[in-house]
Amino acid sequence: MSPPLIGRALRAEWTKLRTVRSTGWALLALAALTVALGALVTWDLTPPRCGRSDPSCDFDLTRLSLAGVYLGQAAVVVLAVLAITTEYEAGMIRTTLAACPRRLTVLAAKALALALVVLGTAAVGVLGSLVVGRQILAANGFSTAAGYQPLSLADGATLRAYGGTVLYLGLVALLGLGIGFVIRHTGGTVTVVLLLLYITPVVAMAVTDPRWKEWIEQVSPMTAGLSIQATMRLDGLPIAPWPGLGVLALYAAGATAAGAILFRFRDA
Repeated sequence: MSPPLIGRALRAEWTKLRTVRSTGWALLALAALTVALGALVTWDLTPPRCGRSDPSCDFDLTRLSLAGVYLGQAAVVVLAVLAITTEYEAGMIRTTLAACPRRLTVLAAKALALALVVLGTAAVGVLGSLVVGRQILAANGFSTAAGYQPLSLADGATLRAYGGTVLYLGLVALLGLGIGFVIRHTGGTVTVVLLLLYITPVVAMAVTDPRWKEWIEQVSPMTAGLSIQATMRLDGLPIAPWPGLGVLALYAAGATAAGAILFRFRDA
């Protein structure tokens, strides 16, 4: 994979992303939903009446301020899927391969361009959640005078939660892109990816056996991945924050590998 070739492929994929109207709407939805839902979750939140000495009474304010990711990730899925499936459905994939016959180079360029765009927008949305959540929580009584520290990236756990959330959204994009290369149909791919993300937490809630429930949560891409947002009671999580994000990374890597194999050997 020569640097000039990957550079040309990357410029081509970047041009496609920025000139398609749906890209702008999806990125706007990602940032807006992430901030808006986080603000909505914290809007009516007030300090618990039990003592601060009882940790079970306290709120994980960082995680609550990041609740908007539960909706924002849907915009990421749509953007990632459209990045490949629209080319198949319109027949433009043949033009892409005529310009760059090396298929793995095309896939790598699409993945890199998509990841950079999503990571940049996710950083904006997550930072917006921090700023808005900090103001709302302080106004609701979660102040320094009441014993609560304001949300700040200077705190290691908070920095990990916010930075990890950005990485989470980047991995969701790669997951959607990889499955898009496998299925090659917009509606089918979006459905599969959203079910993969959202259905396992529902299944875990319906399971009564605690061992099976914990196992499902440990292998669920969304539940495991979003453990990166936790800053309190880490011992009670089904999986630790970084290993949980690693589970999602394995899903993304597996989907991308499967997409690469099929893209390499299957007709366009």
